[in-house]
Amino acid sequence: NTRNHPLEIPPPSEKDWLKDDEEDFFLLDPDRERVELPQPLRMINQLVMQAFESAMKIIEGREMPQEAQKFQPKKCFPTAKFQVTGRANCLAVSGKYIFVGLSVGLAAYSMPNFKDVCTWDAAKTEICAVHASKLGNECHVLLAVDEMGLVWLFCFHKESFLFVKILNEVEDISQRSNCVEVVLSRGGDYAGILLQGNTKGWLEIYQLPKDSWLTEMEKSTGAAEGLACNERRSRCSSKESSQVDTFLLQEHHVSAIQADVKLNPPELLLTVRPPKPITGTSFKGPMDALKAVDDGSMLGLGYNHLIKDSQWELQEAIFRSTYREYLEAEGVIEEIPRYATFHFLLPSRILMGPKMKVQPDIPVGVGVHWDGNHNFCLYLLNHSLKEGEDSDLKPDVVWPCAAPIACSAVSSCSRYLALAGEDATITIWDKQLGYPMSVTAILEERFIRSIHFL
Repeated sequence: NTRNHPLEIPPPSEKDWLKDDEEDFFLLDPDRERVELPQPLRMINQLVMQAFESAMKIIEGREMPQEAQKFQPKKCFPTAKFQVTGRANCLAVSGKYIFVGLSVGLAAYSMPNFKDVCTWDAAKTEICAVHASKLGNECHVLLAVDEMGLVWLFCFHKESFLFVKILNEVEDISQRSNCVEVVLSRGGDYAGILLQGNTKGWLEIYQLPKDSWLTEMEKSTGAAEGLACNERRSRCSSKESSQVDTFLLQEHHVSAIQADVKLNPPELLLTVRPPKPITGTSFKGPMDALKAVDDGSMLGLGYNHLIKDSQWELQEAIFRSTYREYLEAEGVIEEIPRYATFHFLLPSRILMGPKMKVQPDIPVGVGVHWDGNHNFCLYLLNHSLKEGEDSDLKPDVVWPCAAPIACSAVSSCSRYLALAGEDATITIWDKQLGYPMSVTAILEERFIRSIHFL
C-alpha cells in the first residue's frame, strides 16, 4: 500500500467539542464506559439496588428495638416506705438505723421494720445535713447542721438521742461562724468542721471521747434498768395497774437515761487556717525587723546603717515607673481562700514517726487543700493545741502540685490519694511510699469538678 498524500493534522470538527453535560467528565470514573450497563440491564440494576436498600432499612429497624431491650435499665421499686413528720432534708445510715434530718428536728428509723424509733425536736430547728458513724455497743455518734450553720453533736444509744454540745456556739452572736462542711471519720474517733466567718474561714478538728461515752452510757443504762425494775414491781403490786401505766413506765425509763448521762465534750485538737498569700514583709519598718532578729550579739541599734523610709519610697516609685506595663494586677488584693477539702487518713509510712504507737483502723492525720492553692498539706493528730488560737499551724508534710488543686479523693483503704488539678491533670499518690504513682492528663481542656475511687 502506498500513501497518496502527506501526513498532517486533521482540522477540528464540531463532533469533537465538549457537550454541556460532559463538562465535568474529569470527575467521573475513567472506566465508566466499560462498566456501565446497557439498557434494560441498567434499569434492572437500579431496581435491585433500591430493593436491597429498602431491605437493609427494614432489618436495621427490627434490630434497634432488640438492642434497646438488651441495655434497658432495670426498674427498681421501693421495698418499704415510712412516713416522716414534716419535710425530709437529708439522711444518714449507721448500723441498723436510718437518721433523717427533718424540717423540725431529727428522727431515727429502724431498718428491719422501718418504724419510727425516736424523734428529737427540742430546739425546733431545721436540720439541713446529718452525718452518722457507729461507735459500738448499739451506740452511734451524729453530727447535724441546722439552717443557721450550727453543728449539733449527738449520741444515739438505746433508741434515744443524747445531746452533747453545739461545736461552734458562741456567746456573742456577731462572732458566730457558719459551718459549710462536716466530715466524720470512720469509727467516730475524729470530727472535722469547716467554718466561715465574715471575712475568713478555718478548719477545726475534734477528738471524740467515744471510750468514755460508751462507759458512761453503760453505767447509766444499768442504773436506769434497775430503777425501771423497782418501778415495775411497785406498779405490779397495786391493783390499778393498766396499759397506760406501762406506757408511762417506758417514758420514765428513757427520760431517766437522758437525765443521768453527762457525756464529756470533745477536745479541740487542731485549728487549721488557710495559707496566707505570698506578699512582702509584714514589718512596718526596719526597726521592727531589727527587733525581731536581735539576739543580743550586737551593740546599739545601728541607726546610721539603716535605710530610711524616704529612700524606700523613692526606690518603689522608680520601680513602678519602670515596670508600669507589667503591673497590671496593681491594686488587686489577693483574697485568702475560705473553702477547703479535707480527708482523715489512716496510718502510713509518711504519716508515722519512729516512736508513734498507732492502730491500723484509727486515723493519724488529716489532709487539707484550700481553693486555689497548689499544696496538699498533711497534719498529724497526735498533738493538741499548745499555741494560741491565732497562731498559724504549720503542716507536717506538704505535697506540691504543678497547678492549683481542684478536687481530691481518698481510696477506701486510705493508701491512695487522687489529686485533680485545674489544668485537667490527675495525680495518684501512694501514701505508704510517699511518691506519685501516675499522672494522667486529659487531652481536652476540661475542668474536673469531682473525682472518686471505684
